[in-house]
Amino acid sequence: MTNVSALSPHASFPGRTGPVLIVVADGVGIAPDGPSNAVSEANTPTLDALNESLLSTPLRAHGLAVGLPTDDDMGNSEVGHNALGAGRVFAQGAKLVNKSIESGALFDTPVWAAATDRCIGTSGGTMHFIGLHSDGNVHSHNDHLYALLRKAAERGVKRARLHLLLDGRDVPARSALGYLETTEGVLAEINQTHGADFAIASGGGRMTLTMDRYEADWPMVERGYNCHTHGVGRAFPSATEAVETLYAETEKGDQYLPEFVVVDEAGNPVGRMADGDSVILSNFRGDRAIEISMAYEDAEFTAFDRGAHPDVYYAGLLQYDGDAFVPTNYLVDPPTIDRTMGEFLCATGLKNFAISETQKFGHVTFFWNGNKSGYINESLETYIEIPSDNVEFNEAPAMKAREITDATIDLLRSGEFRFGRINIANGDMVGHTGDLAAAVEAMEVVDESLGRLLDVINDLSGVLIYTADHGNADIMFTEKDGVRSPKTSHTLSPVPFVIHDARYDGEYQLTGTSQNGLANIAATAFNLLGYEAPDDYEPSLISF
Repeated sequence: MTNVSALSPHASFPGRTGPVLIVVADGVGIAPDGPSNAVSEANTPTLDALNESLLSTPLRAHGLAVGLPTDDDMGNSEVGHNALGAGRVFAQGAKLVNKSIESGALFDTPVWAAATDRCIGTSGGTMHFIGLHSDGNVHSHNDHLYALLRKAAERGVKRARLHLLLDGRDVPARSALGYLETTEGVLAEINQTHGADFAIASGGGRMTLTMDRYEADWPMVERGYNCHTHGVGRAFPSATEAVETLYAETEKGDQYLPEFVVVDEAGNPVGRMADGDSVILSNFRGDRAIEISMAYEDAEFTAFDRGAHPDVYYAGLLQYDGDAFVPTNYLVDPPTIDRTMGEFLCATGLKNFAISETQKFGHVTFFWNGNKSGYINESLETYIEIPSDNVEFNEAPAMKAREITDATIDLLRSGEFRFGRINIANGDMVGHTGDLAAAVEAMEVVDESLGRLLDVINDLSGVLIYTADHGNADIMFTEKDGVRSPKTSHTLSPVPFVIHDARYDGEYQLTGTSQNGLANIAATAFNLLGYEAPDDYEPSLISF
């Protein structure tokens, strides 16, 4: 522990005699009622009563509230639990990449070494970069790409190929030529300075190839994969000529232009991938980076036929899906988080526990503790992992909610623990399957579990905080022209925050604004335990 001292007793509230328990109902957001909302479609009398409480308010769990670059960015379990456990908002996404590049930390990673080692010298492989080509700073930023290119050349990489996805969505509709001109200038500078062969190899609009999301259009990903990997696409002598020609043939913006490849004088694609090459995806936002990452690194990939899939070393700028660990290799580590809630609890001598099943065990331990493995103080902490079943989650929507609840009740009734945190994973993991009926059943099991926990909290004169880390089960499908498409991703929905205080008698009230988020919960929990929160924590959601 660093810079952590014991918490000070609260000036006016001594806390309850019983324990404080935080229940994270993973993936349970707040969205309008309707047939796509598994949360509202389920029979959930306990959750309904909680959400109607006077001590209930929605919280933000995406975008800026959890350290992501913009409010267009979905939250996820990793950044959500970081915020819950840290009590503050730490930079994620683009902000994190900027810091990692500026400090040089990105280029000191084993992943950067492994990716570049394959491609050093004239006898090495080719280093490929795929990414959205603009400075829109929603999915990517060209400054990141340029930094990667320059550092690769400095390390001795002699051959690199760029596979550029034209934007026209986060930037003006037909702005590709300006970005290409700048990039060609950077490539010319690198080639002249380092005697290298860096060039653009392929491209196309972001809504035509590669950058699908939510598994809505695998053929889109297949077009991108074949274009970037095998050189399949309309041939042009340069990317600039490709865009100029396509502009003349259509009034569509950059994002809808078809795939193209750059060829040499003999008509051969200049950037086919081969065994021994490396591939870096330079996007930082996850939703449109997951599927192409799966296509490159999943040995058992079946969404489409990849043909002669080359043996490449693949890495993402970030890890785009921390639940599924996609991709395995990534260049920017999670943020450095200190002075977490767990550290303060241990410094104060409060016994506490964390429980979840395997799918989310790391979230209530590793991520909650600021991306740190192991115990903070094993004499004060108890971590329990309930092994998850190795089945499709919609086949067993109850998952391990009941077993988590059993273990939690045992620890609460033991009288040893002042604080506990648990994650019930059903809303997220079943939500990801896109199976509405299974998600409804999952939510009813979550409700059952909360009912049992509330009974115990009441018996022990304790406090239960009910919340979630992000949305998912609240929007299970989208509908267009009467056709429903399963939505298996997280949502931008706010999440519930409810205090159930068995002995509440008006001693405090909810406070705050619509900008409150997950990071405000830590200070609130400290107050409910009878302690002042650290000065630098996000403000408590209650006032006295």
